Order: sequence, then C-alpha cells, then structure tokens
Amino acid sequence: MAKTLPTHAQTVIIGGGSIGCNTAYHLTKLGMTDVVVLERDQLTSGTTWHAAGLIVAGLLQSEAECEIYTHGRDLYANLEQETGVPTGFRDVGYLQIANNEERVHEMRRLAPFMRRHGINIYEISPKETADLFPIGDLSDVLAGFYIPEDGRANPVDVTMSLAKGAKMGGAKIHEGVTVSEILAKNGTATGVRTADGQTITAENVVICGGMWSRQLGAKAGINLPLQAAEHYYLITENIDGLSRDLPVLEDPSTYTYYREEVGGLMLGLFEPGAAPWKLDGIPDNFTFGEIEPDWDRVGPHLEKAYSRVPDALNVGVRKLFCGPESFTPDLAPLVGETPELRNCFVACGMNSLGILNGAGTGKVLAEWIVSGHPQIDVTGINVNRFTRHEATRAFRRDRGPELLGKMFGQHFHNEGFHTARDLKRSVLHDRLAANGAYFAEGHGWEMPDWFAPTAEQAKIEEYSWSRQNWFDWHAEEHRAAREDVIIMDMSTMSKFQVEGPDALALMSRLSCNEVDIEPGRLVYTAWVNEKGGFEADLTVTRLAEDRFMVVVGENSHGHTLMRMKRHIHEGEVVVITELTPAITQINIHGPKARMLMEKVTSADMSNEAFPFMTWQDIDVGYWVVKAFRVTFVGELGWELQVPSYAAVQVYDLLKEVGQEFGLRDAGMQTLNSLRLEKAYRDFGLDVDNTDNPIEAGLGFAVKLEKPGGFIGRDALAEIKARGIPNNRMLQFLLHDPEPLLYGNECIYLNGVEVGHLQVGGYGHSLGGAVGIGFAELDEPLTASIVAEGSWEVEVAGARVKATASLKPLFDPGMLKVKS
Repeated sequence: MAKTLPTHAQTVIIGGGSIGCNTAYHLTKLGMTDVVVLERDQLTSGTTWHAAGLIVAGLLQSEAECEIYTHGRDLYANLEQETGVPTGFRDVGYLQIANNEERVHEMRRLAPFMRRHGINIYEISPKETADLFPIGDLSDVLAGFYIPEDGRANPVDVTMSLAKGAKMGGAKIHEGVTVSEILAKNGTATGVRTADGQTITAENVVICGGMWSRQLGAKAGINLPLQAAEHYYLITENIDGLSRDLPVLEDPSTYTYYREEVGGLMLGLFEPGAAPWKLDGIPDNFTFGEIEPDWDRVGPHLEKAYSRVPDALNVGVRKLFCGPESFTPDLAPLVGETPELRNCFVACGMNSLGILNGAGTGKVLAEWIVSGHPQIDVTGINVNRFTRHEATRAFRRDRGPELLGKMFGQHFHNEGFHTARDLKRSVLHDRLAANGAYFAEGHGWEMPDWFAPTAEQAKIEEYSWSRQNWFDWHAEEHRAAREDVIIMDMSTMSKFQVEGPDALALMSRLSCNEVDIEPGRLVYTAWVNEKGGFEADLTVTRLAEDRFMVVVGENSHGHTLMRMKRHIHEGEVVVITELTPAITQINIHGPKARMLMEKVTSADMSNEAFPFMTWQDIDVGYWVVKAFRVTFVGELGWELQVPSYAAVQVYDLLKEVGQEFGLRDAGMQTLNSLRLEKAYRDFGLDVDNTDNPIEAGLGFAVKLEKPGGFIGRDALAEIKARGIPNNRMLQFLLHDPEPLLYGNECIYLNGVEVGHLQVGGYGHSLGGAVGIGFAELDEPLTASIVAEGSWEVEVAGARVKATASLKPLFDPGMLKVKS
C-alpha cells in the first residue's frame, strides 16, 4: 500500500543517508521547517551504513575544506546533547605518518595552515609515534603528525541523530519512497514524482542520492559526473591487548588507514588501480548491499597493508568487506544549484568522505538554499565546474581506477591525473609536443606546462617539493618573456560572444567596471554577488554596439556561463554563443613582441595606433585575426584569436619569423611565475567568493558611480566607505632565493601570524619565490605598516624573511606593458 505523502513542501530532499539528513538538519537550523526527506528504502541503507566513520582531517589545503571539516567534527561531538541520540563519536586521536623526506616536507608545509584554521595538528617524533600506535611496525617512520581531537563515530548513529534533530526542527522523513522523476517547467524544478505515481510540488528540490544521483539527475538533463567503485576494508579477529582508544593511523605508503574495531583491527584500503562498479547504473534495489570481494585483485594491496602491522597476521580475518562508494573526476564533491535547472540543488559525490564532510556540506547547501550565498568559498566544489564529457561511460571507466589511490597516496604540488587524458586538445597540440611540451591537465584541457629542449626530454624525472628537472628550462622561458619574446597557446581560455539588443544591459548588470565603452576597447572587470564577493574576474570586449566578447579562465567556464544565463531578465533578448572550440588563442608577449608582429602584419602596431586595452582585426600572413592588446604576464604583447582552421599556419609563421628575436614557446609554469611577479589576481586560485575586489586591491576596476549600478554595488560601496581595510591582499618576495612557494604558507608580521598565501611561484626576474595572499590585522593595514613591518613567510616549519608590497614589485608603473 502506497504511503500518503504531502502534496507540497518548501524543500524536498531525495536521499536519507548522511548527506540528506545533514542537509535537512541544517535547513531547519536556518528556520526552514517545511522540509520533506524521501528515502527509497531505509535511512543509511545506501552507502552510509557501511562507512568507516572516520572523523579525521587528512591533509586540508583550503579554508573551505578546513571549515567543512571542523564544523562536522564539532557537531558530531555534541549532537547527542541536543537530540538524545548518540553519535558514537570518540576522540581517540588521528596519526599520519611520513616515511620519506618528501612526505615530511609536505606535512610540514600544510600543518601550520591547518593550525591556523582550527585544526590542532603538530609534529611528533618517531618514538612518540610508535608509542601512540604500538601494534605497528613504524621502524621506517621519520615523523608523525598528530591531532588528538580527531577520532571516529558510528555512521548509522550519526545519521539517526541528525534525522532526530531534523524532525525536532519540523522536517518530515518518509522511508520506502522512491523518487522516479524530478519535475520541471521552464527550466525550473517544481517538484518530484514517486515510483507509485504521487507528486510533491516544491520550491526547492535537493538531490542527495549518493551513488544513484548521476542516473536520477540524467533523467532531468542534469550532469553529475560520479562513479561508484569497489571499496574495501578488512577486520581481523580480536587482538589481545588492543586498546579501544587506539588512534586512527593513516599511512600513504601502504594506501591504508588502521583503526580498532570491536577488539580487532580494521585495515581500510584506498588502493591504486581500484575497480569501478556498475558503470551502466546502480540497481534500484541495492539495499544494505555488499559486493563479492575480488581476493585476487585486492590480495597484493592487503599484503602491503599488513606490512605496517605484521603482528595482525597472527590472528584470523573476521571480515573482508567490499561495498561501493562514489567518486568524482577531481575528487571534490558536487554541491550547489545545478546549471540545468533553477531551484534544483545537489550534494553528492563525497569520495568516501560522506560522514566526515557531511555536516559541513549540509550546512553549506542549507545556506545556499536559504540565502543564496554560502558563508565559505564554494568554487572548488560547485557542481557547475564540469562539462558533460566527464560523465560519459568511457570517462568514468578510465578515470575511476585512479581515484582511490590519488586520495591516499603521497601528494605533489604539480602531479595531476594520468587517466582519461587527451580529451580537449588544441589544434596546436602536435606542434607543441614536437617542440618539447610537457602537458598538464586542467578541466579536461591538455595544457603545455613547460618545454624541454627536445620532445624526448619532456617528462618529469621525479616528483618533488624541491626544484625538479624542468625548473631551469622554465626559468629560460621566463627570461625570454622579460628579455625577448614568447609564444603561448592559450586556447584553454573560455570565450563567449554575447549579443543582442539587451547585451549591454546584461554586461553592465554583471560587471563592476564600466563596460559601456566604444567598440574596439576592452576592460578588465570583476563580477561579484550581492554581498560583494567575487563570482568571476575576466575581460569584456566590445565588438560592436550590441555585441561583446567575454574571455575567462578555463576553471570558470561553467560558472561564468551559468551566471550570464541566470541574469538575463524576463523579456530581454540576449544570445550567448560559446566560441572556445572555434578559436585558437595564441599569445605573443615580451619586449620584442612589437618587432615580431610588425614582421607578420601590415597593420600599424605602434603604441599610438594600437594602444593598450584595445583590439583590432589584423592580417597575419594569409589570415585575418582578432588581436587584443592585453596581458596577464606584465609585458608588451597581444592575444591573437585565430580561427582554429588557420591556427597551425599562423603558429608556424610566428615561429619562423620569431627566430630572429629569440622567440621561445612558454607554458603554464611560466605564465604563473610572470603573473605573480606582476601580482595579477586569478579567480578560483587567489580570490574566491568570500573575497571582494576592494580588499583584493582591484578597486581600480570598480566603478561605484556608473549609471545603473551593478550586482553587488551597494555591498562594495559599504566596504569602501569604511576606509582602509584591515584585510588586504599583498604580494610577497622571499629574501632567500632557495625556498619555493606553492600556496598556504603562513604570513607573519612582526612575529605575529596574520594570514596565509593563496598561491606561490618563483620570480626569476625578482630573484626569489613570490606569492600573494591576504594579511589581516585588528586595525587598518596601511601602506606604512606594509612598508615598515618585519614580514616573514613560513615554509615547511621555517620562517623566511620577506618583502611585502601593496603594489606589484615588478614594473609597478606599467611602463613595460604600455611601452
């Protein structure tokens, strides 16, 4: 007999696992009481019931990750007091071990950052490590990193406690109800239909269906790239003397975590070469289900896991458990409002961390639903970051095996994914490969990272946090940009044509800068939300009275497109066309850029005829291309937007003629080092939606008095009216030329910690590592404080003296750019 369901709810949540119950709980905490949770079977019956329940920080590399984690740890530790239902949380401690110098260095880099954000992680000696985990063979351990407040919880108990809390706040939870369809009208979610034909209308629909989310979303045209994979843990028989308070141990060298389990030891695997499960879809009737273990495949990984705890071999195996967990292509969850349907939200793809991060994610999503703006940065988890190819069967099949091992193994700053590659390739790819390009992957694009002298040398000999084999080749590219001229393939940049009678209205509404400019000009601008937080930084070019071009980094492609579409008002006529596949962007930069361009075009490239921040159609050889005089590297130069069918010929011509001027190919490492010397900002890397242009030093691109205003204008006006901010983005240069910066290094002023770097690189022209980051004081951070203060940056536990600056340390007067 079908259950009688309400016909309407303010919010309907699909899925009654950790994420669904967390979202319902946090919605009620924000005052939304008309919430309905629909669970196809029983609460926790999907993957929540078999989770290991680890409440441990791991290695967290962003403020958002730290906030999501600490919220969950604190909530689970205290939830029973509110609901009366225990969570099983016990702060047994969490121990990470390092058995090589690179791992020690990595941990020492991140530990201060994590401490800054409320996680009490500290280094301990090998002896102290062994004392904390006496069952292990830790003879090869060089250092341990310990968090005494971390621990474990019971996943079922946690979820039931959350469900009780949600119901106490007014939510209704219905088990045994399968949602078969998300209802929509005119691009907006309007409710759900159940398998027995009942309909619930709703203002908001939330997909928290775990590994079922992809196939449910696909029915509504929603792109949710996630894939279930086999996930193993082994539980031994009882071990005499094993303490119930044994800390959780994580060992990247064996890809295993270890914890006590009812008198035995649990060995949890995150093995390389994992096995995707049910590529064609998860069965609807898979409930409290297990997968038959593949002993042959997992045997070698178990052998390695046992090598850390050899005494455990003396007792029997109580259980080898295999159950599915869902993973995403970049190992970050899928959260937020879907670009395909308004008022349809999602939180899934938790990468086996649904208990650990469920509370923080539920809080973020609840804020998103209620107010439209989460309190933390969501650029790294926003569901709109993916394109449809990552959800194809072939992509999920090929990327899936790499994901578990990538989560748990040793990490390096420039090591990307190795599977499901060569998807988005510039038409220049083969030319660049022949010229010695080493390709990194970014949002599906194959991007030249640096160039070796020959194609055979275009490889990383050994990953390291120190200088790698390509460092000197990259330095030569950098110097060529500052002394001669470089050529860069920037086809990855996302390019949109925005046209129609209301195109100007849309661009003006979104842009902080004035975009009602003459055709032939372009402007740099930020887009912000109603609170003044960044949503994009990009260039807007006026091609004609009713036609614009928007150019933004590949990491912001989906978000930028979604933001434009969502802000076209009813009755307005605007057509947005994606031009990225049709245009190959070739950048020419350096003091000899003009000399090179004058050799290949009949156009007048002089400063007077072609000033900075303008564009023209020019001939290059046989072809007519759009040339934009703009830079992200701080040098004279042009970005050439070439029809892709002509790109190889244009590139070959530039390379041939450029020999006279010392032209070199340059990659993304050089782009990063050049732009950091110039202190150029980059949304998604340096600034995010919790930052604003005023504090980020981009006030010059904010025109508060422009006619008609813009989204976020009032918030930015209020921030500016306060005067000199306490929180400001600064550029830093290390005095010692040896240490390297990558981001997350803590900043000290007069011995007091005041911030951390967002990103770092090596400033070959400035003679040391450079980075940019926010520093925050209890008083206005004035220019005199910046200039007169004693600044240091902490690198792997050592403080290094640094110069701080509000203005770019390289060419602050823009003389080179405007030459």
